[in-house]
Amino acid sequence: MLLYLAALLAGIFSAHLAQRLCFPYFWRDARYLMKLIRYGARLELYKQTAKVVTVVDRFVERARRTPHKPFVIYDGVTHTYGEIDARSNRVARVFERAVRKGDTVALLMSNEADFISVWFGFSKLGCAVAFLNTNIRSRSLLHCFNCCGARLLVVGKDVLDTLEDILPSLQEDNITVWCMKPQSSLPGVHSLPEKIQQVSDEPLSSDLRSVSCLKTPTLYIFTSGTTGLPKAAVITHLQSLKAAGGFWAYGGTEDDIIYTPLPLYHSAASLVGIGGTIELGATCVLKKKFSASQFWSDCRKHNVTIIQYIGELCRYLCNQPVVENEKDHRVRMGVGNGLRQDVWREFHRRFGEIPMCEIYGSTEGNLCFMNHIGKIGAVGRSNFFYKMLFKYVLVKYDMIRDEPVRDQKGFCIHVATGETGLLLSKICSQSPFFGYAGSKQLTEKKILRDVFVKGDAYFNTGDLMAEDEDNFICFKDRVGDTFRWKGENVATTEVTETLGQVDFIQEVNVYGVHVPGQEGRAGMAAVVLRPECTFDGRKLFDLVMRELPSYARPLFIRLQESMEMTSTFKQQKFSLVQSGFNPSDVSDPLYVLDSTERCFIPLSSCVYDTILTGVRKL
Repeated sequence: MLLYLAALLAGIFSAHLAQRLCFPYFWRDARYLMKLIRYGARLELYKQTAKVVTVVDRFVERARRTPHKPFVIYDGVTHTYGEIDARSNRVARVFERAVRKGDTVALLMSNEADFISVWFGFSKLGCAVAFLNTNIRSRSLLHCFNCCGARLLVVGKDVLDTLEDILPSLQEDNITVWCMKPQSSLPGVHSLPEKIQQVSDEPLSSDLRSVSCLKTPTLYIFTSGTTGLPKAAVITHLQSLKAAGGFWAYGGTEDDIIYTPLPLYHSAASLVGIGGTIELGATCVLKKKFSASQFWSDCRKHNVTIIQYIGELCRYLCNQPVVENEKDHRVRMGVGNGLRQDVWREFHRRFGEIPMCEIYGSTEGNLCFMNHIGKIGAVGRSNFFYKMLFKYVLVKYDMIRDEPVRDQKGFCIHVATGETGLLLSKICSQSPFFGYAGSKQLTEKKILRDVFVKGDAYFNTGDLMAEDEDNFICFKDRVGDTFRWKGENVATTEVTETLGQVDFIQEVNVYGVHVPGQEGRAGMAAVVLRPECTFDGRKLFDLVMRELPSYARPLFIRLQESMEMTSTFKQQKFSLVQSGFNPSDVSDPLYVLDSTERCFIPLSSCVYDTILTGVRKL
């Protein structure tokens, strides 16, 4: 008997040892998958009962159960669940006769508590809300209304002046404009705060906001893409509910205090940040704008336990001067994306071993990765079971031709383990792709068809990734006509069209170049001048400052006699990206944007050195 018991114990020990050696992440993978299955089961239940409990429904329930619990802390003022619920009811009361269930309204506001009140107020009326990027201007802003079909706009008091040029066009299109100022100096703009005080905060019927289908649109979030102008990604209740589970999947609880310095018009702050706070029943400290110098003092002041980040934000923090108390905080977790390995390690060295929980996924995409193991440099982790649930592939990509490589039969080719490839996600019932509002062509451009068999369809992420032998997935680069700078996607065709407005430019090719020590890629434009014209750096400076948001302005200009083209008559970007902006390597004249001189000035070797050393800020 003792012999059998000893053999059993030896077998258990051997199995445990084999698991630790061969499958070191087995139990953590299993716990993570169980969480996914539990959360997914709730969504499946909605399908069976035809009664979707939306993010706003969850908020209303939280407000009923814990009305006095702090929900949002903004600018030193605490707003409870009950207070935001009541104020959003007032917003709904103001507009209950002006809009109908199924209408779309637009919101152009910076981070503040009323952003959420207005958002939820319209949601309680059954409206879809379009979040407009506060950086966009003029033509791009008008384009956004054409995309989503909004006929009503609410504007924050700090961005109202940006509408002055296009207000007549909005009014000609019968778009009603409301602002969050007690009084407006612009003609025809209505004041919302006065109306809010005049109505009841009694809740409206829940039937107004009820939906029976997870695929009903609830938001439109604008994202830059290959078309140049902003695209309205359709955000359904399914997507918003999935995003709201991010903090919970990483172990967040109702006792957490979440710090969100990211803009609410992006999905990270609104869907993951606010939605995730509601899912937990936690508290969110909302910052109007990220400040590297105030970040840790804010965390200490409010006893923050979870921070939201993007890679660029962490790099700014690491570049701050060292202070004695920078590890004196209660932050136990960071949730975000785009954290570079070197910044990740420096962040840990400076501010403590905070688990940084990467989430990979685009606003409009149908695939999400989560690095639940916390391996430095990985955007996510996969395994056999995850691949059964979510069908994604990495395929060979031709950077010069700017397209996937196909075999003799016309099908894509899988990359080997560890090899970089284009990430594609299969479009199916478990992973639907809802596309963009306003144009089927925009949606179709993101779909790759006949990938492995005739008739199949995959969402093209536009991201080059690699998956190693341990199933960790690492981001390598972006392809196509977008690149990231300052945490934003830059659409090269929009920049190209803007630069083409000056009279001395004949042809433009916009791309992103790597700057040592900087996250993402800085904008650069290769231009061909019109015959008998000369380059005017001051005129070009004035144009880009007036027409483009700060992150989309090209920092470098390269003058060329002719534009290189691919065999398929597309502008050649690959060789330009590779050659960069070093005047020692590039024989063409180079210029750099100089805010002090208010001009594009010649990029000499001396100026180049000041960029590398950080003396000249980009």
